[in-house]
Amino acid sequence: MLIFSKKYFFWTLVLFIVELSIALYIRDAFVRPYVGDYLVTIFIYCFVRTFFKIKIWKVCLAVLLFSYMVEVLQYFHIVNVLGLQNNIIMKTAIGYGFEWWDLLAYTLGIVTVLILEPQSNNFFRKSN
Repeated sequence: MLIFSKKYFFWTLVLFIVELSIALYIRDAFVRPYVGDYLVTIFIYCFVRTFFKIKIWKVCLAVLLFSYMVEVLQYFHIVNVLGLQNNIIMKTAIGYGFEWWDLLAYTLGIVTVLILEPQSNNFFRKSN
């Protein structure tokens, strides 16, 4: 169902600004590669929830699978295959190097969403 959630829109904007700031200003070995990947799954989750009313676990699964897919495409050097190796924006958005640690960062981002979303607790409760 299509909706517009001000709450998720707000968090999408906040996370977009944080991600953009990380991409533009941070050049370290931890925040940029791992915190950025951790936050990107939360960002995508909030973006989807801004416009769609879908069960939390379905969005989380879709975002996690999408993130894994992008990482696998990085393994196959998708940026080069698409001829975008000179486009800094696309290189930053898509990424250009496969890392097993990135998969962990994506997973931890989604675990954080599941912990923070109050309705997601129903998914883990035993049915009566």
